[in-house]
This record gives sequence, structure tokens and C-alpha cells, in this order.
Amino acid sequence: MTLLERAPAKINLTLRVLSRRADGYHELESLVAFADVADILTLQPDAKDGLEITGPFAGKSGPVADNLVLKARAALGKYVAGLRGGYFRLEKNIPVAAGLGGGSADAGAALRLLARVNGLTVEDSRLLSAALATGADVPVCLDSRPRIMRGIGESLSEPINLPTVRAVLVNPRVALETRDVFGKFAGPQIGNGLVDVPREIDALIEFLKRHDNDLTNAASACASVVGEVLDALRALPRVRLARMSGSGPTCFALFDSHGDAATAAQELKVRHNDWWIQSVTIASGSGKS
Repeated sequence: MTLLERAPAKINLTLRVLSRRADGYHELESLVAFADVADILTLQPDAKDGLEITGPFAGKSGPVADNLVLKARAALGKYVAGLRGGYFRLEKNIPVAAGLGGGSADAGAALRLLARVNGLTVEDSRLLSAALATGADVPVCLDSRPRIMRGIGESLSEPINLPTVRAVLVNPRVALETRDVFGKFAGPQIGNGLVDVPREIDALIEFLKRHDNDLTNAASACASVVGEVLDALRALPRVRLARMSGSGPTCFALFDSHGDAATAAQELKVRHNDWWIQSVTIASGSGKS
């Protein structure tokens, strides 16, 4: 039997950098949600352990041995004696090094698959420990529901029931490494903490306008195309908000309707056929199959 999990793209609707720790990591605060564009991960429990990568971004995924799917499996094996694994197949649909948490989403999907095979619940503390050991963004990707993420990713709020939002994602097909962006970061910004996140669309967008992404200027310094993408998104008809996700370079624009988002995406594709452009839905649902 083959088991399947979707690994949805992670969207940082906000991102505030609070401080730099003694170990070099940064304390963050971010409102995270998930889009319906996703990598697809399957597992054959009765097969020999391994990983095969396919899909449009397979060639950009790096060595298989370094993939976070296998790192998640190894991390969970340290907490669960006799962990049953299997053969993974990953369909890579999310751009790599894009600010969309694709690798972390894949790791989260791998942990969910392993939990199913080994009779673990997603709430099992060993699963969360393995997630954090795999990567800072993996814990929030375990169940792919909107949350406020704090610290280096280890502190998560309870799930937040955000309204369904239509959006356009744009990646200029330029990879940006998080460490390079933080290398250009000027320093922590002054701002208000995330409290009382609205559940209604108009109020949510006004809320998001007051809470930006602190890494935008640093990402633009690394890749000027980030500014070009944001300018293109802000010029679209009926756009409500345009912003960069994570450490970039992927940016997103929010719209009131699926039709507005789809029309905007098509308009952008005509002018920028070298960019990766997707009309998506950002919702409160889980990435579980």
C-alpha cells in the first residue's frame, strides 16, 4: 500500500525579526499560513528505505542524501526505537530556496507519513522533537495550519482560523539562501507584537498592513528582482496587499476573489513568462490527505 501526503507551501503573511541570539540564530515572530500549491510525498512502507525526487523542481533540489525528508526520517528514528520507514517518492512542485518552506513542508509530510505507519499521533512529543531537530520551519509544517510562530520556530500558537484568501504567488526563479539574506539584514526593527489576529478578510488585510516582513530590504539587497516582483504585484488591478514571503524571493499578492487572482496571474504570465506564477488559495485547512 502506498500512502500519500500533500506538503503545502508555507506563506509568511508577516515576519518580524526580534533579536539575534548568542548562537547566531534570530528570534522571529511570524503569522504563517499555507497555500494549496504543494509538493506531493508518497511512502511505500514495505519497500527498502530510500527517496526518489521528480517534478518540475527536482533538478534544483540538491543531493538526495541531504534532503530534509531523509533527515526527518533519521531524526524520528532517534526518538522511536525500531521505527518503520520505507521508500519515499517526492514530487517537487514548489520552488527551492524560495521563501515558501518547501523543504520544511516535505519534512513535515514525511513525519506525518511515518506517524501513520508507526501508529503515532501528530501530537506525539517525539514527532515535534524530530521536527525541530530537522529544521526551524518544520514544526509549523507538521499539520500545515495557520499559527503564530515565535523563537526560531519552536514556539507555536494554537491554530488560527483565518478567512480564506485568494492570492498570486510569484517566484522570479532566483534562489535566495536564508543565511545570505540575514547577512544583509540591518538589525531588529521596532514594532508591535502579533495579538488578536482578525478572522474577517477586510480586518485581516488592515492588520497585515501594520505588520510587514522585516527581511524585504535585505532580500532586495541580495537580489534586486525582489523589488521588481513587488512593484509588478502592486500594479495589478484590485490587489489588496503585496508582500515578500519568508526570506524571499517569492512574493505574494492578496485579492478578494478567485477571479481577480486568476486574472492577475494570467496578466503577469503574459509580461513575465520567465517567472513562476501561481494563483492559489490560502486557507485554514490542513495539508493532510
